[in-house]
Amino acid sequence: MKDKPTAPLLDALRQALAESAEQRLYKTGKLPGLFAGKSGLNADAAAQALRDGLLEVVRTETKGKATIEWVHLTPAGVRFLHDHESPVKALEELRHTLQTARDGVPAWLADMRERLQTLERQLADDAQRFLHQLDALSRRVDEGLHRLHAAAPQLPNGVADAVPWALTALSYLDQRTAAGATDPCPLPELFTALAANHPDLSMTDFHNGLRHLRDWHAVCLLPFTNPGELPQPEYALLEGDAVLYYAAR
Repeated sequence: MKDKPTAPLLDALRQALAESAEQRLYKTGKLPGLFAGKSGLNADAAAQALRDGLLEVVRTETKGKATIEWVHLTPAGVRFLHDHESPVKALEELRHTLQTARDGVPAWLADMRERLQTLERQLADDAQRFLHQLDALSRRVDEGLHRLHAAAPQLPNGVADAVPWALTALSYLDQRTAAGATDPCPLPELFTALAANHPDLSMTDFHNGLRHLRDWHAVCLLPFTNPGELPQPEYALLEGDAVLYYAAR
């Protein structure tokens, strides 16, 4: 079982998700970075992020004796944030805690009966009320989970046959939003996320599938409007004068 993520790790991943451009791994003087220092919890968290592929080093700079690493968030980092902060996971953990508490009530009650015979009736009544409350709360948790799962991406008829990776793409865009992303997803990031489960996906099929999903109103494709040179232009979609470089739900 993996260690519970530390606050510096989650804070750094949130910051990396909020700013899609590359960022310094460590803060340098007054210059910002994802981790405050190279010691203690910050160093351990940075090492875990690189080791587990949550952050990827894109370039390094050498200034004197110091080496500065520039990183960006990977799809694995987005999923990591989603898995540790999504409402589904929180409700699953709450349901497990409630079930564990409910399973422990009979043993707790038997022990109390042995030691406090004179209070048996009162304890039984209290335990019964407690069980009713746990059952009622469990039902509410189940209803919440049902609503969340029902809100999962749905595909129109024929989409899955025409675009086999459509559900994976929509799920990743939803996970990215649930993890806290506010900007649209760059097409290179979406392609990388899809390639993990669809290693044979070609650029042509990727572009054709995106057009299908847009025509079916499952995604919208947005143009590159930032100043400066277009990064990784091979992922862009050209339509007339527009250079489409982002996808959103």
